Amino acid sequence: MAELHFFTGTMDSGKSTLALQTNHNHAARGRAGRIFTAHDRAGEATLSSRLGLTHEAIEVQADFDFWRYVVDSLTRGGRIDYLVCDEAQFYTSLQVEQLAKVVDELQVDVFAFGILTDFRTSLFPGSARLVELADRTHVLQVEALCWCGKRATHNARTEDGVMVLEGDVVVVGDVEGDATPVPGGPGDAGEPEVAYEVLCRQHHRRRLTAARARAVSLGVDPLPFG
Repeated sequence: MAELHFFTGTMDSGKSTLALQTNHNHAARGRAGRIFTAHDRAGEATLSSRLGLTHEAIEVQADFDFWRYVVDSLTRGGRIDYLVCDEAQFYTSLQVEQLAKVVDELQVDVFAFGILTDFRTSLFPGSARLVELADRTHVLQVEALCWCGKRATHNARTEDGVMVLEGDVVVVGDVEGDATPVPGGPGDAGEPEVAYEVLCRQHHRRRLTAARARAVSLGVDPLPFG
């Protein structure tokens, strides 16, 4: 029986690497699959891992219909045994429901990968719906670490090095790297430089990033703790 799997963890926990490995394992056994992603840090229609691995993928726009895509492919004589869906936090609730329908009605396995919460610690709609509908939810065992060495549980966004809790949800970037703004969102021309960092709950609550911790240790941090 086909199943809907949801693999989740913070940024920097190896989700995209696992997505690529999952595709490799199934393809090596002669199964036919499709790879999907949304707003990948490497650019449109690409699934990329921080280890440097990449694979061509189908970009999931807001109006993409998984059910129609799979049905049309099968009707034209194509074969689809499984779907690998990376960056699933960016999918709409309706798209997640379409994936569940693909599993139930067409017996196609779906392996979805995504983070649970945004930089404000709020659930992404796509991830919330996956938790509600998935046959199996897997928390990745590769633990991302906060600068303090504790397990990282939260994704923080910084603008010009300062942690923020407000702004557009979808601003694509990498951990400790530059971000690529979604058109119309923060990071467009004239906007601050945006980056991401994984933190433990305590340091996310206190807005204590690695850079700010260094400033505190040097006695040059002007901001009060949250």
